[in-house]
Amino acid sequence: MKIMAVCGSGLGSSFMMEMNIKKVLNKMGVTAEVEHTDLASVNPTDADLFVMAKDIAASSGISQDKLIVITNIVSLAEYEEKLTEYFNAN
Repeated sequence: MKIMAVCGSGLGSSFMMEMNIKKVLNKMGVTAEVEHTDLASVNPTDADLFVMAKDIAASSGISQDKLIVITNIVSLAEYEEKLTEYFNAN
C-alpha cells in the first residue's frame, strides 16, 4: 500500500503529515510506503490513499474512497482515528 501526504506546496506541512502517518501506522502495526508531495503534483494513480488537510481536499480531484481529510495536522489522535476507520472499512 502506498499513502501520499499532500499539502499546498509539498514542503513542511506534508512532510510533518508523512511523519505523523508513519508514527500512527507503526503503532497500528500496518506496513505501508508513505511519501509527501504538493497538491499541483497529485495524480490519483500515484497512491492507494491520500491524506490532506481540509483546506485543500475539495480541490484535489481525489475520489472520496481514496481520501482522508485531516482537520488538525498535528493531532496524532486524529490520524489514528481516521486511519483506523479507513483500514477497518477496507
